[in-house]
Amino acid sequence: MKQYLVDAFTDQVFAGNPAAICILDRWLPEDLMQKITRENNLSETAFAVKTGETYHLRWFTPGGEIDLCGHATLACAFVILTQLEPNGDRVSFDTLSGRLTVQRKGDLFEMDFPAYELTKVPVTPAMTEALGAQPSAAYLARDLLCVFEDESTVRTMTPDLDKVKALDGLLHHVTAPGRESDCVSRSFCPKCGIPEDPVCGSGHCHIVPYWARVLGREELVAWQASPRGGTLYCTLEGNRVKLAGKAALFSQAEIFLPNQG
Repeated sequence: MKQYLVDAFTDQVFAGNPAAICILDRWLPEDLMQKITRENNLSETAFAVKTGETYHLRWFTPGGEIDLCGHATLACAFVILTQLEPNGDRVSFDTLSGRLTVQRKGDLFEMDFPAYELTKVPVTPAMTEALGAQPSAAYLARDLLCVFEDESTVRTMTPDLDKVKALDGLLHHVTAPGRESDCVSRSFCPKCGIPEDPVCGSGHCHIVPYWARVLGREELVAWQASPRGGTLYCTLEGNRVKLAGKAALFSQAEIFLPNQG
């Protein structure tokens, strides 16, 4: 089975967020897909099967299957539209989060994702202790979003991941106003077996609605300030978030699977 390794939200390898992409003729057993994901040891491995004119897409972390992943969706669209269907400019995926569409616009791949509805929650001592800094505000949807006033706080943060794991939310995002971008963020994912997600698309389905409201505009440029770093071009449209980014192909590999009959 062929597997592609793609760095998403960047135009160069060794940056952005790496995802492994497997385009299948038919589904593998779920436990085998999980084993492949753990063997890759990346934040996500995505598996897709074509069904008619669309693809059924599933995302796995080393800790299990999840319901939404931005960078692996972008990486999967990049593989399909540059390696498998190079004359196409649009691909649709059926997922646990519904129908997701990715459109190629020059060297950008733009995804149409659902926006999470944020509920403001109290800032707790547990948040401050886990993150090593006190947020100015906190919001909860699928993930926990903690807001800080200074970009340097986000960039230099060294959270206690065992304590982060005890906080509410599946993933845990920290964000602040950016000096060279509209906002900066980082995403910690110990519940999924990943200390830090280098560039988190689904996290920006939390981050973009917050900053669009605060800044009073719908179009934002976001920088994920992880050690690898990545840029997202974002637009809030009602209850949808459009996330655009570039991608770079790092490798193609053959996976030698046990006999599947």
